[in-house]
Formats: sequence, C-alpha cells, structure tokens
Amino acid sequence: MELVIKNGTVVTASEMFTADVGVSDGKIAAIGRDLSAKKTVDASGLLVLPGAIDVHTHLQMDVGKFSTADSYFAGSRAAACGGTTTVFDFALQDFGENMVDTIKRRDALCAPEAAVDYAFHVAIKDIRGNLIDSMKQAVEFGVPTFKVYMVYDIGIGDGDFYRVLEESAKIGARISVHAENREIIDLLTSRFVSEGKTDPWHHYLSRAEFTEGEAVSRAITWAIAAGAPLYVVHLACKEGVEALVRARSAGYKIYAETCPQYLNFTSDVYKREDGHLFVCSPPIKGKESNDAIWEAIKDGHIDTIATDHCPFQKADKDIGLRDFTKSPNGCAGVENMYPYILSEANKGRITFSRAVELCCTTPATLFGCADKGSLTPGKDADIVLYDTSRKVTISNENLHSDVDHTIWEGVSLCGYPVQTFSRGRLVYKDGEFLGSPGWGKFIRRNLDN
Repeated sequence: MELVIKNGTVVTASEMFTADVGVSDGKIAAIGRDLSAKKTVDASGLLVLPGAIDVHTHLQMDVGKFSTADSYFAGSRAAACGGTTTVFDFALQDFGENMVDTIKRRDALCAPEAAVDYAFHVAIKDIRGNLIDSMKQAVEFGVPTFKVYMVYDIGIGDGDFYRVLEESAKIGARISVHAENREIIDLLTSRFVSEGKTDPWHHYLSRAEFTEGEAVSRAITWAIAAGAPLYVVHLACKEGVEALVRARSAGYKIYAETCPQYLNFTSDVYKREDGHLFVCSPPIKGKESNDAIWEAIKDGHIDTIATDHCPFQKADKDIGLRDFTKSPNGCAGVENMYPYILSEANKGRITFSRAVELCCTTPATLFGCADKGSLTPGKDADIVLYDTSRKVTISNENLHSDVDHTIWEGVSLCGYPVQTFSRGRLVYKDGEFLGSPGWGKFIRRNLDN
C-alpha cells in the first residue's frame, strides 16, 4: 500500500470505530489494524471521514448581466478545503440544444480546472420537437439526473414538467425541482415594488413561505401521477416538509435536500443592515420552518445536505442594497457545508454517523456515485481528517473561494477538517490548498432510483 492513515476513529453512516485506512492506486485498499505502507499519516485523536459530496452547486455561471464569482477551479478548490471531494454542477441547456451537447459544453470548461471530482445535472429549458429524446441520450452518456425550474425565465411550464417526469420514469432518470410558485411571486413582487417596499425583508415576503410549500406539494402530486421519482432541491419551508413526509409515508420515491443556510439562519437576517447579502431563492425562512427542517433531518425525511453554492461579489450584491429585485440571487457555501454539519454533530445535535449519511453516503447512493460516499475497500480514497477540538470562527479571509465576502462571517464552529485527500492525493492541509486544477475527473453515473 502507498499510504496508511493510522489510529484514527473511522466514521461510517452506521458506526464509529478505531482503525487504520490503507490506500493504493487512489483507492481504499484495506481497513484494519496494524497496516503498513510506504507513507504513514498519524490520525490519533482525529475522526477519519469520507469526503463530502455537494450535489448542488452553480459554478462559472452567467445570470443575466451577472456572473458567479467562482470559476470551476475556485469553487472546487474551496470545496476541497472544506472536506468536499465531489461537486455536482448544473449544465444549463440552451434553447434548441441537445442535452448531451449541453454536458459536453460545460465539461470543456470544467475538465481543465476542476480540483476535485465532479458530475453534472442537466437543467432543462427546452423539450420541443425531439429534444426530449436527448434526455435518454444524456442518461446513456452518464448523466441521468435533470433539473426543472418552476420559477425564473428559464422555468418550464406545468405541461412540459409533467412530460419530463413521464420521460424520466421510462428511461431510468430522476428529476430535481426548484419548487416555487412563479406567478404569485411575480404578483407579490410587482405589488411591493409599486408600494416602494424593496428592502431585503420584502424579498422574503415576496416569496412568501406558502409559495414554496404549495409548489412542492404540486410537484410531488405530478411525480406520483407520472410514476416518477422526484428530488426536491433546497427544501426550506415547513409546508414543503409536511408534503414530503406525507408522500414518503405513503411509500412514494420522493427525496429532498436542504442547505446549511436554512439550518443556521432564519428570515431575521433580512432585517439586518447586510440583509441584501442573504438574498437567495428560496429565501431563508422563519423559525418555525427552521425547526421543521431540523426535525425532518433527525427523523430521516431529509436525505441530503447540499449548498446551492451560487456566490456573487459584494459589488454585485450591493446593487440590490435597497431594491431586492436588482440583486443576483445566491450565496456561497461549498467550503462551509461539511464543517458546519460536522460542527453540529460535534455539539450533539445529530450524530457524526448521521452527518456522514447526509453529506456522503446518501448523496453517493442517490446520485449513482458508485466509487464515492464511504470508507469501504474498493472505493475512491476520498478521505477527510477532522479535529473535534479545533475551534474556528469563519472569516472570508480564511476561505478559499474567489468571492469577496461570506454570509457565514463570524459564525463559530466546534471542530474543523484538517486534511483532505482526493483519490489518495493530499489536496488540503491545515488551511492550505495543496491540489491543482485539472486533477478532478468527470464521474459518469447511472441510477437505481
């Protein structure tokens, strides 16, 4: 073996135990005691965890006149420094574009830059003519997951959404949905603008909690009717959680993620002087929704944690300082996800095994990453060493994204990753990025649904 990580506490989705982890040719070769290798890393007193998988990021993306702050390199570098060793990005289809061409177009940008392994979802805009057939072609290419928006000018209509669900059931794909009620949001936004109510608090009110909840319920209803599995992205509200629980309790394949910003903050952030920096969609919700999401995590109804990492520079966000309609929607999070969830585990809110399940094992299983998600012989040696005693206060000065601010500024964490290995290569240690662009490889996947 080339490397042995010795004497650490190995964490799986079901247990914790002291063991050595052996690595060879980028794979986990063995887990046991008294292993030997050419190189040894002493992990005494540390947790040994699988690398996290962030299944929801928006890197190197143009949004109208704005562009996200992180290139594929910057975003994946930040991921590595937070213990995330696989990132999923959204390849947004152009009108008239075959979906395999969409994937290839984005991969041409990502491949030379990715510092960790990566995969894609196709965000669907156009299924006219035979373009819907390119969903199957994308599945055969190794991208079996797609996203539809019920909002924005890239959102598709209800009928097309239903057709996409039907097609996904036929071809072994899975649809993710950004569920909010576009027409009511547009109505409320227009009303607030006409009344001069354009502060960040009215961003939250314009996307009232029910506009997400009823859209989640509608999307679930259609998925059930179409006989298709459904994955609800960035679930943020109590009403949506209730719809999710009802469907799952009835035995339907409805899955959901939430994001750290919905777990750590409440809608009160929109009353702060820097409230415009928190403008994202869906917006951060009230305390009742925050409690409901945490309860769903503890009860097992939330499947994954992801970030919706979509950062813009402060100057871009400042354009919406007094008019939320002018602000680009999105916040940074890819470097903070795993440290935050592990910190909550360290504080006793959930177990470390549940944190691994949410951030590693279930994302790998749900999204067809056969070589990822657990410390198991034969899988990729994506490994994180975590110091439970390290106290860290998040500051943008210490992060590795290209974005110039963070909504997490000043948040204190109990414990922090100290080393990250990507396929056996040390890419992060004690605050320093040690990887390189182009190291990450494209993951082709298939689903079990």
